[in-house]
Amino acid sequence: MAERIEVLLTEAEVDKRIQEIGDQISKDYAGKQVHLVCVLKGGSFFMCELAKRISVPVSLDFMSVSSYGGDTKSSGVVRIVKDLDEPLKDKHVIVIEDIVDSGRTLSYLLDMLESRGPADVKLCTLLDKPDRRVVDVKVDYTGFEIPDEFVVGYGLDYDQKYRNLPYIGMVKFD
Repeated sequence: MAERIEVLLTEAEVDKRIQEIGDQISKDYAGKQVHLVCVLKGGSFFMCELAKRISVPVSLDFMSVSSYGGDTKSSGVVRIVKDLDEPLKDKHVIVIEDIVDSGRTLSYLLDMLESRGPADVKLCTLLDKPDRRVVDVKVDYTGFEIPDEFVVGYGLDYDQKYRNLPYIGMVKFD
């Protein structure tokens, strides 16, 4: 089955919204340092662009979790592939995610990070699919709410393809 990509959000729309989120985080954390925790691999594109737009001091760490494998739907089984390198104790943590879908992975991850003693933990996602939510997750910073479509680009992939697209596209199967 061949796939094709239809543009959902242009590069200009994504860039503009990331600037707005960066401005809001800078305002919310004025006088503080934020510790961005990127959920790999998809979140890396978003986090790099967002970090450049935050004016308060920023530190970074990376985590890799998986609940998809090579499929287009979450399996519901969360697996930590790479844990953080630094402790979170007393840090202002913002988890950076490419997309919040069912909420299963993020709910598990946020609970785990909270148990590590940060000053606070917030969630920032480029894309939110509330129609797919099965576990309630509070998203503090949202780039875009999108329809229940399988999307790629800007770090999001389909079987490791399309991450490098500079826009958000919907995967359509012919």
